[in-house]
Amino acid sequence: MSDELWVFGYGSLMWRPGFSFVERRPATLAGRRRAFCIYSVHHRGTYERPGLVLGLAPGGSVRGAAYRIAPNDWAEVYAYLIEREQPTETYVEARRWVRLDDGRRVEALVFLSDVTHPQWAGALSLERQAELIAGATGLSGRNIDYLRELVGHLSQEGVRDRGMARLLEVAEALEVGG
Repeated sequence: MSDELWVFGYGSLMWRPGFSFVERRPATLAGRRRAFCIYSVHHRGTYERPGLVLGLAPGGSVRGAAYRIAPNDWAEVYAYLIEREQPTETYVEARRWVRLDDGRRVEALVFLSDVTHPQWAGALSLERQAELIAGATGLSGRNIDYLRELVGHLSQEGVRDRGMARLLEVAEALEVGG
């Protein structure tokens, strides 16, 4: 096993990591899928008007980005990630194998959705997801802007996620009609 330190991102960490890294590679994590499955009461919503943020829900696979971190930077990067990803402890920190686009398999730090957490939204209908996303704003901005950034970035990376694109269409229709 390698001593390399990797972090896997599947949402905003893909386009705004916020930490130093030595290498960035497109990567795939098996057994989890990208989903708006966590109620956001911090970054993209409030307790009064929750939004939704991405989580790694069980099943499927997800394309994202893996970042190799220099050993000397690990403590700082790890502390940053805990502060950023765990304001309400909705994720379970884990190490999982990811496949890089060059064929290598590396073990990476990932934040999996905690299906037992009170903020776990589970499998909401497309319409309910869009309703929550279209009307919520939190400390990091409007929820729909987060979805727009995700869909745009995935497209730039060559990742076609039809489910996220459709969710954006429905949420934007609610925003305009709303």
